[in-house]
Amino acid sequence: MIVSSLALSVYLMSPVSLGPGLLCLAVIVSRFAGSFSGLFHASLLAYLFGTALKAFWICSMLILSLMFFFPLRQELLKWNGWGYNDSKFIFNKKGQAEFTGKRYRLGGMVLPTFKEWIEKTFGASLEHKTTSRASLNVNDVPPSIVNEEFLQDLRATKISYSQDAEDRVFRAHGHCLHEIFVLREGMFKRIPDIVVWPVCHEDVVKIVELACKHNLCIIPFGGGTSVSSALECPEEEKRTIVSLDTSQMNRILWIDEKNLTACVEAGIVGQDLEKQLAESGFCTGHEPDSMEFSSLGGWVATRASGMKKNIYGNIEDLVIHIKMVTPRGIVEKNCQVPRMSTGPDIHHFIMGSEGTLGVVTEVTIKIRPVPEYQKYGSVVFPNFERGVACLREVAKILRALFASICLFLLFAKGHALKPQVASIFTSFLDGLKKFYITKFKGFDPNILCVATLLFEGDREKVLQHEKQVYDIATKFGGLAAGEDNGQRGYMLTFVIAYLRDLGLDYYVIGESFETSVPWDRVLDLCRNVKERIVRECKEKGVQFAPLSTCRGLLEKKYLPMEEVFHITMEVMFSV
Repeated sequence: MIVSSLALSVYLMSPVSLGPGLLCLAVIVSRFAGSFSGLFHASLLAYLFGTALKAFWICSMLILSLMFFFPLRQELLKWNGWGYNDSKFIFNKKGQAEFTGKRYRLGGMVLPTFKEWIEKTFGASLEHKTTSRASLNVNDVPPSIVNEEFLQDLRATKISYSQDAEDRVFRAHGHCLHEIFVLREGMFKRIPDIVVWPVCHEDVVKIVELACKHNLCIIPFGGGTSVSSALECPEEEKRTIVSLDTSQMNRILWIDEKNLTACVEAGIVGQDLEKQLAESGFCTGHEPDSMEFSSLGGWVATRASGMKKNIYGNIEDLVIHIKMVTPRGIVEKNCQVPRMSTGPDIHHFIMGSEGTLGVVTEVTIKIRPVPEYQKYGSVVFPNFERGVACLREVAKILRALFASICLFLLFAKGHALKPQVASIFTSFLDGLKKFYITKFKGFDPNILCVATLLFEGDREKVLQHEKQVYDIATKFGGLAAGEDNGQRGYMLTFVIAYLRDLGLDYYVIGESFETSVPWDRVLDLCRNVKERIVRECKEKGVQFAPLSTCRGLLEKKYLPMEEVFHITMEVMFSV
C-alpha cells in the first residue's frame, strides 16, 4: 500500500500535475495520517482528483494553444517576402553574403564569391538599396466591411475568425512578383474582409452555407504560395470577401497500410504531411519546390508537380479520392477505388481549378514505404545541349528508375552560392577539381551546366541505376561531380526563392517562366525565350544585359523601384 501510494504520488507530482499533486498530498497528510489503509484510499482519492485537474489543465492549454496558434504560423513567415523570417540572404558588416537562420543546410554560412557575382552580373551596388517598407502600416489597409448578421451567424458556429489588418493582408496575396512588389511598395486596393479558420470538413460546410445565405464570396487559402494571382481580390468586388484558411485542417484522418492509402485533411502543408507519415514508415514522395509552405489542398487545386515525379508521379497520379464543398453541396465520388472505367473523372475537373469551384477539404492519396536507401549525385556537362541530350537518353531508358534529375544551365550562379570551405586542404581540393574541369578537360565555365541526381529505393537497385546514369552521361561528355554537389544542388531548390527578396533590395528583379515542352522543342524554346527577353529589355531601355536561365533577372540602374517594376512587367507580358 505504501508503494501504491508513492507511485500515485509520483504520478501526481509529474510536471503536468505538479499543482494538483501538492494539493492532494496535503490532504493525505492532514486527514489520513497514521493509517495505511486510509493512506491508500486517500491516495486513490488523490489520484482521481488529480487526474480530473490534470484533464482540466490539458484542456485549458489546448484551448489557449488554439487561440494563439492561428497567428503563430504567419508570425514565423515573412509578411512581404518568401519563407521564414529568420531565413534570408544578407550582406554582413564585412560586406560578405551569408544566409541566416538554422533551418537550411546553407544557414549560417558565408558565401565568399556571391557579392562579386551580384555586382559583376547585374552592376548592382550595396550602396544603392531600395527603401521598401519594413513593416505593415495598418492605416494603409482597406477597412473590413462585413455584414453584422453574417457575423452573428458565424459566432453561433464557434468557428474562429479575425478582422485584423495583419491577418487579412497576409491572406490577400500569393507569391507572384507583382504581388510582392505591391506589399513592399504600397498596398492592395482590395483585400479579404474577414479570415475564418475551420478545423474540419463540417466547419467548411457551415461557412459555405453562410456565404450563400448572406451573398458573400469565398477565397480558399492554403499555404499562400500561389503564383497564378488566384488569391488576389478583384478591386470591383462589392460583396464581403471571406478568406477561408484551411491551416487548422491539418490531420491525417486514417492510414490504410494494406492498400497503401491515407485520408488527409487538405490544409496540411507538405513537410508536415511527410513528417507525420514517416512516423508510421510511409511517405508520399511528392516534393514541389514549395513543399515547406504549400498545402495538400493547394497541390490539388493547382495540379502540382514535384521533383520526384519520375518515381512517385504528379499529384493527379497520387490522388484516389477528393471531397470538395461547393455552394451546391458536397462533391465526391460515391466509391473509393484506384480507377473507374465509366464516365468522365470529376477529379480532373477539381484538380487545377484554383479554388474557383469549391473548397477541397479531404484528400485520399497513395502512400509508399519510406525508401530504404537514398543517394545523391551530380554530373557536369560541357554545355547545355549535351546535358539536354543526355537527359533525353536517360528518360528513354531509365525514366521510372530514379527519383529526380535536374539540369541547371548557369554554373556560375551555383558556384556563387557555394559556402566558404572549412579548411585549406578542402580549398586546395576544390581548386584542383576546378582546374581539372576547366583547364584539363577544357570546359568553359560560362557555358557548362550541371545536373543534380537523386536515387531512392532498394540499395542494390539504386547503385545499379546510378551506374547506368553515369555510363550514359559519359557518352555525352559528362563528368561525375560528386554526391555532395548533388545534395547541395538539390537542397538549393528550397532556398533559391529567397534570392528574389535580396534582389528586390538592390534593384534586381527576378521572375520565372514555368512551362512544359516536348523534347524536340526544348532547345528552341530556351533560345527563343532568351532572345526575346534581350530584345524586350533593349526596347524598354534596360541598361544591363538580362540574365536568363531558369529564372529571368532584370535590372535598370538606380531608377525608382516602381519604374523598375513596371519595366519588368512589360518585358514579362511581352514575352
